[in-house]
Amino acid sequence: MTAEEVTNGGQQAMEGEDITQKRDGGVLKLVKKEGTGTELPMTGDKVFVHYVGTLLDGTKFDSSRDRGDKFSFELGKGQVIKAWDLGVATMKIGEVCQLICKPEYAYGSAGSPPKIPPNATLIFEIELFEFHGEDVTEDEDGGIIRRIITKGQGYTKPNEGATVEVTLEGKFEDRVFDEREMKFEVGDGENLGLPMGVEKAIMAMEEGEESLFTLAPKYGYGSAGNAKFDIPPGATLQYKLKLSAFEKAKESWEMNTAEKLEQSAIVKEKGTQYFKDGKFKQASVQYKRIVSWLEHESGLQEEDEQKARALRLAAHLNLAMCYLKMQEQSLALENCDKALELDDSNEKALFRRGEALFAMKEFERARADFQKVVQLYPANKAAKAQVAVCQRQIKEQHEKDKRLYANMFQKFAARDAKKEAVKVEKDGKSENGGEVEVEMEDGAVPEEAAA
Repeated sequence: MTAEEVTNGGQQAMEGEDITQKRDGGVLKLVKKEGTGTELPMTGDKVFVHYVGTLLDGTKFDSSRDRGDKFSFELGKGQVIKAWDLGVATMKIGEVCQLICKPEYAYGSAGSPPKIPPNATLIFEIELFEFHGEDVTEDEDGGIIRRIITKGQGYTKPNEGATVEVTLEGKFEDRVFDEREMKFEVGDGENLGLPMGVEKAIMAMEEGEESLFTLAPKYGYGSAGNAKFDIPPGATLQYKLKLSAFEKAKESWEMNTAEKLEQSAIVKEKGTQYFKDGKFKQASVQYKRIVSWLEHESGLQEEDEQKARALRLAAHLNLAMCYLKMQEQSLALENCDKALELDDSNEKALFRRGEALFAMKEFERARADFQKVVQLYPANKAAKAQVAVCQRQIKEQHEKDKRLYANMFQKFAARDAKKEAVKVEKDGKSENGGEVEVEMEDGAVPEEAAA
């Protein structure tokens, strides 16, 4: 549909295609330079443009070109006026267009003083340079890029433990390798053959949303690949996901003490089953939930306090073991310390902290922990054996240090001797640079001065 209108002042002819959904003539678009390719920006994409904004009488009120910096925003997120969200969504890379925007699609009856008066129709010339999907990773490392096909509803998103209903299609190099409709609990995804990045992607979605996600290898199947789906190591994956429905898991503040204790006991058993199956990461997710629920509980009745304390202690001990298995020693150490705050003579906490310290090559601290286990629990043969292993490592380290320092001292001595020799040589020269005569009895020549 096209529309033409001459302003009451006659200064500017308004023409172009009506791109509003209502077809109310609120945003007219006129292409001044065709873009390239067929791809258009999608909701949530970050777009980069240059623009010049003028009033109907030709007065320029803003220009990114004058500033020399491209303007960027996330499309369809309400970060700009409605006309821009509508207009830029229709543009191709390299395209230049004119948008004529009625007040209700611009700054309305309020305007934007002092440059834009109330009820102003605005004209923008926009050039689109690039666009790319939205990074939904916590660290914004570019590992999970989303492009929204259909925007969802509401503002809430699934959390850890939420029950989700999802339709998915996984592709590698245009080959569909996984196509399923699933209902599962967030945190169980890897157990169902889903890469870690899929669950992280789902936790960024709204109900009813359909999106395309690109997963970098670290969020896909990593350096191992996936034999079942014939995915090689280091593969970048694409997933089309639709979140049909979800039910959030209760947050800590939504549960009373009885619910927290009940749920903690349930997820503890779940975590233990994961651990037995060798799924240490999934197990750790369950144990961390216990900590988050019970860590700050206070003012409990004695019986509930004992239950909460026992569950927290078990969670930290089990987390320490999970992290040892995953070779994340610093996290294992941290959880052992937390467990020892609850029980300062706990056998497992002391032993596992010793293991973590040993792996970090802190042999003396590790020996101290193993010795304490032997002192408190004389029957622990494994701790006795570890004390002996630590002793050997400490002795070997001392021998290495001795050799290192001996070599170091020899180097220092040689360096000092060289410096002294240079100094003697300099002292033996006259101020004018000539040799100083050395008087010797019977005309003898000292070895140091021999040529």
